[in-house]
Amino acid sequence: MPDPANPLPPFSAPYSPDDSEIAATLLALPSLSAEQNARIDATATRLIEAVRSADGGFGGVEEMLREFSLSTKEGLALMVMAEALLRVPDTATADRFIEDKLGQGDFAHHQTRSSALLVNASAWALGLSARVIHPGETPQGTLGLIAKRIGLPAVRAATRQAMRLMGNHFVLGETIESALDRAADHDAPHHHHRYSFDMLGEGARTADDAARYFESYAAAIAAIGASAGDRKPEDRPGISIKLSALHPRYDALSRTRVMSELVPRVLDLARRAKAHGMNFTVDAEEADRLELSLDVIGAVLADPSLHGWDGFGLAVQAYQKRAGAVIDHVHALAERMDRRVTVRLVKGAYWDTEIKRAQERGLDGYPVFTRKAMTDLNYIACARKLLALRQRIFPQFATHNALSVATVAELAGDGGGFEFQRLHGMGDALYTRFQEDKPSFACRTYAPVGSHRDLLAYLVRRLLENGANSSFVALAADDSIPVAALLERPQQIIRTPDRAHNTRLPLPRDMYLPRINSRGVEFGDRAALDGLVAAIHGQSAPQAHVKAATAEAASMAVALARTGFAFWSRTPADARANALERAADLLERRMPRFIALLQSEGGKTIDDAVSEVREAVDFCRYYASEGRRLFAQGQPLSGPTGESNTLRLRGRGAMVAISPWNFPLAIFMGQVAACLMAGNTVIAKPAEQTPSIAAEAVALLHEAGIPDSALHLVQGDGAIGAALVAHPEIAGVVFTGSTEVARSINRTLAAKNGPIVPLIAETGGINVMIVDATALPEQVADDVVMSAFRSAGQRCSALRLLFVQEDVADRMIEMIAGAARELKVGAPCDPATQIGPVIDAEAKARLDAHIAHMTTAARVHLAGEAPVSGNFVAPHIFELASADQLTEEVFGPILHVVRYKAADLERVLQSIAASGYGLTLGIHSRIDETIESIVERLATGNIYVNHNMIGAVVGVQPFGGHGLSGTGPKAGGPHYLPRLATEQTVTINTAAAGGNVGLMTEE
Repeated sequence: MPDPANPLPPFSAPYSPDDSEIAATLLALPSLSAEQNARIDATATRLIEAVRSADGGFGGVEEMLREFSLSTKEGLALMVMAEALLRVPDTATADRFIEDKLGQGDFAHHQTRSSALLVNASAWALGLSARVIHPGETPQGTLGLIAKRIGLPAVRAATRQAMRLMGNHFVLGETIESALDRAADHDAPHHHHRYSFDMLGEGARTADDAARYFESYAAAIAAIGASAGDRKPEDRPGISIKLSALHPRYDALSRTRVMSELVPRVLDLARRAKAHGMNFTVDAEEADRLELSLDVIGAVLADPSLHGWDGFGLAVQAYQKRAGAVIDHVHALAERMDRRVTVRLVKGAYWDTEIKRAQERGLDGYPVFTRKAMTDLNYIACARKLLALRQRIFPQFATHNALSVATVAELAGDGGGFEFQRLHGMGDALYTRFQEDKPSFACRTYAPVGSHRDLLAYLVRRLLENGANSSFVALAADDSIPVAALLERPQQIIRTPDRAHNTRLPLPRDMYLPRINSRGVEFGDRAALDGLVAAIHGQSAPQAHVKAATAEAASMAVALARTGFAFWSRTPADARANALERAADLLERRMPRFIALLQSEGGKTIDDAVSEVREAVDFCRYYASEGRRLFAQGQPLSGPTGESNTLRLRGRGAMVAISPWNFPLAIFMGQVAACLMAGNTVIAKPAEQTPSIAAEAVALLHEAGIPDSALHLVQGDGAIGAALVAHPEIAGVVFTGSTEVARSINRTLAAKNGPIVPLIAETGGINVMIVDATALPEQVADDVVMSAFRSAGQRCSALRLLFVQEDVADRMIEMIAGAARELKVGAPCDPATQIGPVIDAEAKARLDAHIAHMTTAARVHLAGEAPVSGNFVAPHIFELASADQLTEEVFGPILHVVRYKAADLERVLQSIAASGYGLTLGIHSRIDETIESIVERLATGNIYVNHNMIGAVVGVQPFGGHGLSGTGPKAGGPHYLPRLATEQTVTINTAAAGGNVGLMTEE
């Protein structure tokens, strides 16, 4: 029994260790003998030949991949259709979607190579539809005419049937009962299968989803247990669960809540599984959830009620660099609990997600290997480890790679105590031959169970994400690839540690060279999170009071900036850039200090604060990099012989930078850094609500080498800002804030008799997202909740108005509201908080008044709860009868929703254009033609497709709008610095003293 006084330490391993160090360890492992390698080659060859000779019958996923390769337009179109078509309820959208995808390939003339029923039936259906729907023609055109002869429903039905045929082979059954019946049919009369049933794909977004999934798991356990009969324990079917399906906030920052709410649910299910003597496996999730998953697993395993049961297990992903450490941790856990634990070893299913997340987070490295050969190498190393630990671990080797199967079989010998696993619909021919050769080796089928509409979408995304064309499954089916090439060992491919990393995939820090990406924090790395939180809590409080400047002091700052301009404008561009890069380095080193300031003064959550510090760092480095290119030397222009023409950029003079409270560090630093890099001096006027952040930012810039004479801080309210704008000596204004204030600044500048100076204004807008019936509800919910409620809705880019196609609106709105309901509103210093306070009492009063009005004027879908004390505003969702009910930007965590008919999309676009705003726009659709038409129709500054609408990245998504949303150019973009400079052309007659020597020179 476990000893409560001596608990096992939590899992700890570097989150993204260096590939070469791991490779050195793996390559140093003992080599197999020549005899062992020969047996592996022989086994793997037989398995590959079985895969290549298998044709006919119903067919499987491998047949579909061989027929419609993902490297072809047809293959990609087929996968996208499979991902979305079955969830589209209305015929008009389905027709547009079918037309859009079939028009991307040549299905009409596709000649099938396979004799498999699945492939031929699908190809026939798609070919029929493609002959009806020609690219560029609409359902109202050719499709409408030909429908009179064969019937439009027949075309639609044929395409849907092709998708269902795929779903039938991806998914064992749409209910657990049908899956068990189908599994029983497979068992009789010739072979004996083991099964592990996977009940669903997506994770829960709402509490209702989590409850539904729990009941689904519980019912499945009962049904599976009842079907087991008198099978031996190792032959009994099992169940696989996703922890993220059982809790709507399954993330590292919500750890306390997860441990208190999720552990009892998992324990309940585990006890039910134990009662039936069945296997119970926790599926793998993304790397940022690994430590949390191990915490949950450890807590469940420690419960005395599970003692004596060896059916509990988990999946370990070999593409994760921490896989070996996880196995060691699980073994120690089993030893501690005096138990035997099952471990399913898989290659991994979220590779693209892991790479993108590490890049977006600015991590030092990747948590997964970047070369497939390293994953294969690690898989075998982990297999060796598992086989050596069979006294405490029951290994389950999940793979469709013939070489991996053969290698594991050779390493295992005839000792038993393990099994192979395959995904339902894949590996049929391979494992049939393998079990013919080695009948004593057990194999279990991992079988997805659920509606084709939901699970097919999930499985297709996993397939697309992992680049099936480069996988062994696709290569083994390609007769043109020699078998010998498939037998090359991963260690032969890697050879030396320095080849472990994919050189075509830069580390996150090197993504934007020559500038360095800002360093971030992975909250799923407990050591990093705990260290950051401790450092934040160790910061001293900001200054109690920052004195506002007088009008005279503001005028003096302008005069000093004018005087300082002569020196700063002549400072070499490289020296100015160096100072900004030093400032960026200082910001990174002092991240905890600025996070503490952002939380105490700006009400920022830890996630928002980290992102803001990183954005400030990126602004400094981006403008430094751009400035070197633009200002270091003149740009030569063409001209006649004997003449040189050069275009130069020079600073304008003293610039006023007026920044807002909602991004008191990032926008403040972006404005100031750009003006300084362009050779201007700056009078920075921050928002009156966030003076300490600006004061410390200016002190940091001075420390980095910006002269006091070049950068002046003027604190104060709007009146001080107005006085600075009106000063006759300023050379330009950079402003971020409300449209009303921007208009006032513009009028003030226009009324002056001096030089016409530039105004760069970035203002807000009624930002819109359009969601059609092809969109994935879970993805929409994630992106809407983030776009509308992160930063308490206090972003100029935040989503304000959501248009949802009425055919899917009920389900979409329900999921969005349920997900928003799970957000924690509270103190920003608590890492578990997702929504902090709004900026001040005045902002809260405005929002409360709007909520009161909407409560009577609109349908309430969500009225969240918030602490009574403080400037907290809970998330709200209101459904409007018409978009006309929203006449102005509402700057807070309030989302407005409008339903639209598919036929009325053009009216929606007209209303968006008529608003006059043009800052951010979101589109969720799988129909390329719809996306392209919306993008063409609306000149919105930033458009995000199947993506959240906030968090524009410097240099990647330059930010800014037009019309009522700003003047441009975009902040963090290539046209920003030139707007802050004057242009000068210098023409020199190089032949003034005589002839053109260069022209007269003969070759």
